[in-house]
Amino acid sequence: MFNGLGMSLGQLSRLSHAKTRSISPENFTGEKGKGGMATEGTGAQASRDLGQGWKVSPSVHVKANSTITMAEIDGPGAIQHIWLTCFPPSWRYLILRMYWDGEETPSVEVPIGDFFCNGWGERSNVNSIPVAVNPAGGMNCYWEMPFRKSAKITVENISENDEVLYYQVDYTLTSIPEDVAYFHAQWRRSNPLSYKDVHTILDGVKGHGHYVGTYIAWGVNNCGWWGEGEIKFYLDGDKEFPTICGTGTEDYFGGAWNWEQPKGEYGTYSTPYLGMHQVIKPDGLYKSQQRFGMYRWHVMDPIRFEEDLKVTIQALGWRSGGRYLPLQDDIASTAFWYQAEPHNTYPILPGKDDLEVI
Repeated sequence: MFNGLGMSLGQLSRLSHAKTRSISPENFTGEKGKGGMATEGTGAQASRDLGQGWKVSPSVHVKANSTITMAEIDGPGAIQHIWLTCFPPSWRYLILRMYWDGEETPSVEVPIGDFFCNGWGERSNVNSIPVAVNPAGGMNCYWEMPFRKSAKITVENISENDEVLYYQVDYTLTSIPEDVAYFHAQWRRSNPLSYKDVHTILDGVKGHGHYVGTYIAWGVNNCGWWGEGEIKFYLDGDKEFPTICGTGTEDYFGGAWNWEQPKGEYGTYSTPYLGMHQVIKPDGLYKSQQRFGMYRWHVMDPIRFEEDLKVTIQALGWRSGGRYLPLQDDIASTAFWYQAEPHNTYPILPGKDDLEVI
């Protein structure tokens, strides 16, 4: 019997005994027949004339320097869709973490904005298949996230301000095949990148899996073109030289020739599997640097590894005499991949000041 996972247009007509559930502030447990029963919540004052069942609890407060549990689910099953929204100043200070099957260290640890391809704290729409961000800051994730025993999603607020978070986690309870791997995501930042160094997108991955996506928030600290650098994938014991080497930054993200279209301008785009969707221009005063947001989803071309994986990207511009210039830019990346558990512990996430968009 079809288990209801891996949905596509060609499978929508197939019957399944999978159970559909949803967690939100109107049903914190996702329990069947328990939605819309709240009598207290952030909408209680607005619904005071209407009472129970009338949008009493649409959101939660995430207090300063605290952590909430957004969802806790007993499996087997899979998260199929996450929607959330909060205010842009909080996007680097709300840390999204996901834990599968009772693990002690998270498989996902990423600031909310970067997880949804909005790392600069300024809204930018994204029109892709795994991630969609719609006006005005509606963040959607369609990465399939299977689990066999349990799933737990938390949000930590590392700022000194209380924040408001609206969310909904849609999932299915169903059987999980033996060859299904677990979803992972990790954030890293080089600010600034050391001279003649490379930015490491991912390292220390051990086990069997496949790499499925990259998002980068790239801040440029020099004049001129900045995207000559190659991305490299080191697979299964590669040492000095990688198995996969790209030809340039804009090429990896599906563009070409500096993204210059029309002449003298960066041409933004957002497509199902890749995009350079955000260009933040200097304002002539305090916003002095150009900043970019770009994503590349390896959905149709996952990068398979059996034992280990490392991913790096160069930052290269031009200096006099037609020579490359190693840049010292601000590069914040989020890597997305699936692998069999257990996974190696991630590097410690930087503190508030090192996450800040400045």
